[in-house]
Amino acid sequence: MLWKNILLVGLGGSLGSIARFLCQKYIYAWHPHPFPFGTMIVNIAGCFIIGLLCALADKGNLFTPAWRILLTTGFCGGFTTFSTFAYENISLLRNGDIMYFMLYTAASVILGLLATWLGMLLVGA
Repeated sequence: MLWKNILLVGLGGSLGSIARFLCQKYIYAWHPHPFPFGTMIVNIAGCFIIGLLCALADKGNLFTPAWRILLTTGFCGGFTTFSTFAYENISLLRNGDIMYFMLYTAASVILGLLATWLGMLLVGA
């Protein structure tokens, strides 16, 4: 079962990564700009897609667990991990975990930026 799920995530992730690459390439070709519109649009689209898929899966049992793994963890995870971050934050809010929501959001953004900067600093960039 674990290997099946790993393969589903890998397949979905590869399709999501290809979709992200093509979307960003098309958006930049359509509107070249120093602001990262491509990444922003992909992140927002990924959030919409994961929200739609999870709601459909939860509400109507429309997907088997295998399809849910393929589409959410796989495709959406490959398309943008920001969608998972947003969905997890919404889940925390829906469960009333306001403190965890604030901690997760602040820590992810601040520590993510700090870790990126430290990685670049380590290389001398």
